[in-house]
Parts: sequence; structure tokens; C-alpha cells
Amino acid sequence: MSPPFDPKSYIAALPRRPGVYRMFGGAHELLYVGKARSLKDRVGTYFAAGNVNPKVQALVHQIADIEVTVTNSEIEALLLEYNLIKEHRPRFNVVLRDDKSFPYIHLTASHTFPRLAFHRGPRSAPGRYFGPFPSAGAVRDTLNQLQKLFRIRNCRDSFFENRSRPCLQHQIGRCSAPCVGLISRDAYAQDIDSAVKVLEGRSDEVNVTLQARMQEASARLEFERAAQIRDQLAALKAIQAQQVVTAEDERDVDVIEIVGEPGEYAVSVMLVRGGRNLGTSSSFPRAALAEPEEALSSFLMQYYASHEPPPEVLVGRRLEDAESLEQALAGLAGHTVRVRCPARGLAARWVQLTRENAAQALRMRLSRKQGMEEMLSALAVQLDLPAPPTRMECFDISHTGGEGTVASCVVFGTEGSLKKEYRRFNITGVTPGDDYGALKQALERRYTRIRHEEVAPPDLLLIDGGLGQIDGVHEVLAKLGFADLPLVGVAKGPDRRPGQERLFVYGQPVPRVPEAHSPASRLIQQIRDEAHRFAITGHRRKRARRYTKSVLEAIPGLGPAKRRALLTHFGGLQGVLRAGVADLEKVSGIGATLARTLYDHLHPGS
Repeated sequence: MSPPFDPKSYIAALPRRPGVYRMFGGAHELLYVGKARSLKDRVGTYFAAGNVNPKVQALVHQIADIEVTVTNSEIEALLLEYNLIKEHRPRFNVVLRDDKSFPYIHLTASHTFPRLAFHRGPRSAPGRYFGPFPSAGAVRDTLNQLQKLFRIRNCRDSFFENRSRPCLQHQIGRCSAPCVGLISRDAYAQDIDSAVKVLEGRSDEVNVTLQARMQEASARLEFERAAQIRDQLAALKAIQAQQVVTAEDERDVDVIEIVGEPGEYAVSVMLVRGGRNLGTSSSFPRAALAEPEEALSSFLMQYYASHEPPPEVLVGRRLEDAESLEQALAGLAGHTVRVRCPARGLAARWVQLTRENAAQALRMRLSRKQGMEEMLSALAVQLDLPAPPTRMECFDISHTGGEGTVASCVVFGTEGSLKKEYRRFNITGVTPGDDYGALKQALERRYTRIRHEEVAPPDLLLIDGGLGQIDGVHEVLAKLGFADLPLVGVAKGPDRRPGQERLFVYGQPVPRVPEAHSPASRLIQQIRDEAHRFAITGHRRKRARRYTKSVLEAIPGLGPAKRRALLTHFGGLQGVLRAGVADLEKVSGIGATLARTLYDHLHPGS
């Protein structure tokens, strides 16, 4: 048995060298990873008599051992700390929970009439990429504006190649229909060039160009074309009027600021590209111990591990390790990166705006958290639970006439829905329309995994249904060792309207009816509706796949390879349904006879 940890003698033996320290608990689980310019001084602060920070004390009381790694420089310590946090995700460290990459707009390069499309992921396909944008919504808003302005196509190439008449996008004024020759290649190229300039922040150049084109069209007596360009100009000026933060130069900058206190931080990232503010995104790193500067440094390393850093990163705080951060980020990016805290000018105004966004995001998060706490407490009172639940699961079933049955499981925690933990179950081997059997199968599959500790168990299980459903479900739970799990059936009221839900608690024949619009009622509705939505979405996808397969499988002479060729060529079943006989003949392996058979089968009576 090893002797108890003696912090005094351990600290006395530490060097005043840069490095990384790792703090372990009694079962040798990693609690915390930190970097230090001086290991002796930094580790000593945790055990100093004057350090009464309750979160630090909570860590110190659990420390059973400390290990250190001496490095040659602060930058080596910074990189090692990042790698250890990424690998082990210690619970006392700053850990980012969402590493989803930012979206871009992709301009395809290999087509005569290129398209602008939403893109997320590796930028390996040929063409130009514009961004990054802070959210998918920002990309879609931008694409929507550009389609209104310049009528750029957004359809897939397979759809484009098989059009015989303009689609709905042309009819509503959002596509110039190059697929059927309603715009020349040169005119379309001009619209693409204008759209690219807008994305690059060169809208003023587009204004000048459009003015010149409008005058030329008028001089040629092409008044309809001149009116169209006039409308483009007006729409472009309206968009420019909405852009409130624009730089005097065309810098690419990330502006990052942190607000809050240990355990409750919000970090806001504002993207500035070509001098234009593209908006902000917010993260809420888990950092129970770190002071704001330390938390921000750790955030930067983790954030830029999955996002390419621009040449300049503006922060709202002076960071002691800014120089080491610059070297580390330059190594990741392959170019010079400057990290600085501006004191004046436009850069300082950007930082202030980002700080306000971070503060607002934190206020909203705390407000939601308090609202969730209120609803959880009210639900505990309503159901006579010993304490408010911290993890809840709700199951629902969806099918059409017993076909394509899908069960959904949604998970809620103290901060709301945990969407990454949602699961769907394709139900097989039960009588069509047997919701009881479908629920039993889904619960058995789910709670077998929970019993094997593959998934965390809930404090409360909700089922969309009444006494019959929860009686059947309880048999499965009891068999798997979860007989004591609180189980509640959520049944709609007599008018099937929100706010009339009846709660059937297992073992109690009389339902409980929460007061309409009460916190408990709102939470129940939210969870039940989310389970219903998730089940229906899964069922519709399954039904669509089954319909596509069944329609084409019924056609004689159309085997798997030819079905696959058709769907690939036309971009899906809808493209096949819109195709004429001549279009179908163009598909590899589909001759004239089979094309006519296919068309007649898909269009009976035509």
C-alpha cells in the first residue's frame, strides 16, 4: 500500500521549470491537467493556506497523487496540456463539448453554370469556399439573399441535367433557369461574378457594375432587363443597409471574449472576414477551477484544433501566455497568427461587441437553466419524487397503419434536451399496429444497454400512453432489474389539447392532472412533444425509403443495378417521376422498350 500523498514534501521537490501537472483521485482517475511556467510555484498555489476558493478546495480534497512532466518551454507545456485534455477530458478542466465545424458557402468549379451551395466538412472538393459562417442559419440566409439578388441556381447537377422546363425556383424569381437556356452563359457568369464580389465584401463594386449595366440596357431599349437590374440594385442596397459593422480595411479576424466566473463561463466568437462581421457563436466551456484568462487560453487551443485560425485573433483580456499561444497556433495553421488585446479603435469596438454578445448568451443560458430547475422541482412535487430528476427519458411510437414502426427515445437533463443522446429503434417482428409490443421491444433494447453500463440510467421514465402501456413496459423493466425506476404514462386529455395531460404513475390507478400551464405541465408537454416529433421524423424517413424501393421494385425488368442507376442519374425518385421517355433512355442500361415500360408504370392512364 502506497503512503498517503504529502503535498508539502512533494511541492518542495518540484523544479521551477515549465511543464504540465496531472492531479489524480483515489482510484487514480485523472481529475485535472494544468500547465505552468514554474511547476513549483503553480502547484503550490493549490495547497496555500490563503487559497479558500471552494472549487479549488473541492479538488484538493480529492487529490491522492500528482504527476508532472517537465518541458523545455511554455509552448511545449501548452501543447502537451491540450493533448492530455483532449485525450482524457478530466472533469475539472475546461472542456469544449461541441467540436462541430463552421459551415461555408461552396462555389462549384466544374460546371458551365456553377452553383452556390451550403457546405460543412473538409474543403477538398474543387471550387471556392466562402466563410466560415457562425451558423447554418447564417449560410442559408446569405444564400437566400444571393438567390433573390442574382437568381443563381441551387439544384444538384443531376437535377439540372434532366430538366425539360423551368422549375418552381424560376417561377418564384429565384433562378434564371440556365437548365433550359433562358439565360446565356455570359450573362450567368456576370451574375456569378457579382455574387462572388458580394461574398468578398465588395458590394460597392457590384453597385457600380449594376448601374452601368442598367444604363446600357436602357440605351439598347431593353427596358425589361433594365427594370430587372434596377430591382437588383434596390435589393442590394437594402442588404448593405443591414450590415452594421464594417471595417475600413479587409482584415480576416476572429474576436473572442469570455465572461462569467469559474463553473459558469460563456465564450463568444465573432467572425470578421474581409472586414465584414459575419455574426457570433457562443460556447459554454466547463471550467470549474480556471480563472477567466486561463479558461480563455485553454479555449483557444481547443477551438483552433478544429477551426483554422485567421492571421489575427483579438481577445478581451491580456493573456500571460499570448506569445506561446501565437507560436502554437502558427504551428497548427501554417502561417503567422497574432493574438492581441486591443485598447482602442475599431478592434476595441469589436471586442466590446463580442463581450456584450457573450454576456447576453450567458444571461439567456442562466435564465433557461433557472426555468428548467423550476420545472424539474415542480415535476418532483407533482409526482412525489424524493428529489428533482436530473436525467429523464421519454418513449413514443410512430407508424402508418402498422407499417414502418419506429420507436423514439429522447433524453432531457438539467439544462434541457440532450439531443446527442436521442435514439431511434426500428421495430421488427411484432404484429402491425401493436404499440404495446413495439414499446416492449424498444425498452428491452434500450435498458439492456443501460444494464451493461453502456448508457447512463435515467431518474424518471416517461411513456406516451396510459395504464396499459406502463403496465406492459414495467414487465420489461422488472426483468432487466429496473423495477424501482419511477415510471409515468403521459396520456392526452379528453379534448386532446395541450395542458390537459393526465399522468399515470405506475402502481397508482388514479391519474394525476397537473394544473394547465404550470411549470410541471410545460415540462411534460415539452418532453412528450419532442419524443413525438423525433418518432414521426424517423418514421417518415423510413416510409420514404420504403416507398422509393417498392415503387421501382414492382417494375418488371428493372433490377437492383438499374434502379440504382436511375436514382443516381436523376437525383432521387422525384427526378425519375418527372422524367420523360426520352430522358429515361439516356440512363445507362435503360433501353427504349424498358423506358416506355417504366414510364407507363409510373404514369398509369397517361
